[in-house]
Amino acid sequence: MADQDAPKSAYEIAMARLQKKDKEEGRRIAPSRKPSAPPSRTRRRSAKPASPSARSSHRSQRAKAADPETLEKIDLEYRRDRERITSERDHKIEEIRKGK
Repeated sequence: MADQDAPKSAYEIAMARLQKKDKEEGRRIAPSRKPSAPPSRTRRRSAKPASPSARSSHRSQRAKAADPETLEKIDLEYRRDRERITSERDHKIEEIRKGK
C-alpha cells in the first residue's frame, strides 16, 4: 500500500486542506511537520506539589496522632514542605526560561 493510499488522521486531512488553500491563495507554504509526542507521564507526575512518599508519610503521621495539637503541627510541617518544594520547582522553571 502506498503512502497516498494509507488512512490519514484528522490532523493530516486538515493540514492537507490548509496547504491546498495556502497554495491557491499564493501564500508561502511552511514545511509540513508531524505533531509532537505528548508529554511523558513522569513529567505530568512531577507537577504534583509533594512527592508520593511525603504524602503517604503525612497520612500515616496523621493516623497515629491522637490530639489536635499534634495534628496541627503535622499539617503545618506538611504545608511548609509543599510550599518549599513548589517554590524550588518554580525557581528552577524560571531559571530555565531565562536561559541560565
